[in-house]
Amino acid sequence: MDNEIDWGGLSFGYLPTDYNVRCHYADGKWGEIEVSDSPFINVHIAATGLHYGQEIFEGLKAFRGKDGKIRIFRLEENAKRLRESAKGLLMAQVPIELFCEMVIKAVKLNERFVPPYGSGASLYIRPIEFGTSAQVGVKPGSEYTLVIFVTPVGPYFKSGFKPTKICIMRQYDRVAPRGTGRWKVGGNYAASLEAGEKAHEMGYSAVLYLDPKEKKYLDECGPANFFAIKDGAYITPASDSILPSITNKSLMQLARDMGLEVQQRHIAVEELNDIEEAAACGTAAVASPIGEIDDIDTGDKYVLSKDGNPGPVTTALYNKLRAIQLGEEEDVHGWNTIL
Repeated sequence: MDNEIDWGGLSFGYLPTDYNVRCHYADGKWGEIEVSDSPFINVHIAATGLHYGQEIFEGLKAFRGKDGKIRIFRLEENAKRLRESAKGLLMAQVPIELFCEMVIKAVKLNERFVPPYGSGASLYIRPIEFGTSAQVGVKPGSEYTLVIFVTPVGPYFKSGFKPTKICIMRQYDRVAPRGTGRWKVGGNYAASLEAGEKAHEMGYSAVLYLDPKEKKYLDECGPANFFAIKDGAYITPASDSILPSITNKSLMQLARDMGLEVQQRHIAVEELNDIEEAAACGTAAVASPIGEIDDIDTGDKYVLSKDGNPGPVTTALYNKLRAIQLGEEEDVHGWNTIL
């Protein structure tokens, strides 16, 4: 029951909720939305999602605002990105209207799990689409299922909004140069697990991958995009192997609003000597400040926070985005869907 949940003590993980919503694609069309109270799916043993990786997903959040209303952040952008992922893997594309209707339905059905304003927690929303056609042979399936479930999650920063150390490892690639990196595919995350675990064992919070072709330019931090502040500019890598983060896109707009120049371009490793601030950004953390970047192969250390505090620009961007999500500041760009 919701009165038994310690909202302030929630971790970032899975907690069961009341319902999930589902929709099936067959015979060239999407069917009716179904509501289920079961956390299980009956899948054929020969499903293409299991054998050939036809699986894509999204991650977005709903927040209880200062006014008590529920806000879903950038709903349509997630719908568009899921369609791009589907297009890339030759899967059935979910209509934007259907996606939005299903997300709203899943949030409303589980409204009692939307954490209260001021708790620091939010309702994480996970849409996942996968191939369900029973076939053996490498070709696109003809049947698909979209499931959307939700779970309340705590703030990503258990120790507060503080800089962490990350590392560069050249012996690992997350994706191929023109592979599936620009789509939100489960396989991309599976490919990052070994490097990520090794980094954690060495005391780092994440791996900053370099471009998989030349190993000269910054790519992204596994499950998150990378951005830096340099000479009054917000700079973030441009690459065909990077997932277009909706959080990064939002922060870029806020940076422009603050008068910063925004640059999407190649960032050479050597340029880390000149940056003033850096962070990993994504749905889970919004912006995770980076205090130090260690290059494991060369031994170089790039210290970005000498006093142990996040930089002023990263802090301002983080606070601004959070304020918009919580209804504390005006949503001038129309990013929130208010229920």
